[in-house]
Amino acid sequence: MSISKFVRRIALAGFALALALPMQANAQDCDRGCLEGLVTAYIDAMLANDPSGLPLAEGAEYTEGGRAVEMGEGAWQTVTGRATFRHDYLDTTAQVAASHIEFREGDIPLLMSVALHVEDGKIADIETIVARITPDSPFQPAVLGEPVRGMDSPVPEGTRMSRERMVEIALSYAEGLRVGSFLDAGTPFSPEVYRVENGVITAGQGCFGAVCGLYEQRIMVHPGLIPSVVAVDEENGTVLLWMNFGYTDSYGPGNVLVTFEAFKIWGGSIHAINAFFDFLPIGRSRGWPSEERVPRIY
Repeated sequence: MSISKFVRRIALAGFALALALPMQANAQDCDRGCLEGLVTAYIDAMLANDPSGLPLAEGAEYTEGGRAVEMGEGAWQTVTGRATFRHDYLDTTAQVAASHIEFREGDIPLLMSVALHVEDGKIADIETIVARITPDSPFQPAVLGEPVRGMDSPVPEGTRMSRERMVEIALSYAEGLRVGSFLDAGTPFSPEVYRVENGVITAGQGCFGAVCGLYEQRIMVHPGLIPSVVAVDEENGTVLLWMNFGYTDSYGPGNVLVTFEAFKIWGGSIHAINAFFDFLPIGRSRGWPSEERVPRIY
């Protein structure tokens, strides 16, 4: 993101705090149907290898893995098709249309995390992380042929939580990763919780390892982990975080693990987790200020 655009967003955020009611009204201009339609338009444009048909705001920018790329370059030029997996996270309050989408580059699965930042019904900026699953990748997307179990299920009546509490619970997961223990972090998991990472069940029922419980699995400490809120889908009970796990010398020379990780949250606990991740150079950052207050909880 350019410095001028970053300053503009910070200024808008401050203005929103000062004039909460008018800004809240504007934030509803693109409803769920509108946000979902923008994701569909983005997929269609990506498949056409041409962004020119998108409703782009003036000065709209595009990033891949925290790196500014010219609109129409990068994955725009290499995508050849898509699989069936798509899961949206529609934030009508912050005006963000985010999604996990499985594209194709020839025979290679391309797992894309995308966040469309929307202003006045137009796409102001496009933020992506692109993970290419080569034949020798240890994580092969085995379970993306169908929706992530429970992620699309309606929130049971009487169990919906406030936006602030949903974010707090999602951040407690990030804290568990930082300290190496979800128990110590007080992360609340439901009995049926499970986690999918790049299309592989890594925790909960059906996981590939010998130890599947999220409280029982060994977690590497990530002291430099940085979380940021991408979208909060209040109607669907999901929170999408961007997380840079920080340098641990464990993800390849000079690399860090970066995820767009989604949490299904209702009734005081996390019920399902879906993450797309990639390994990026240490210096890469999200570059997009979160609309949510993200307290340093440690």
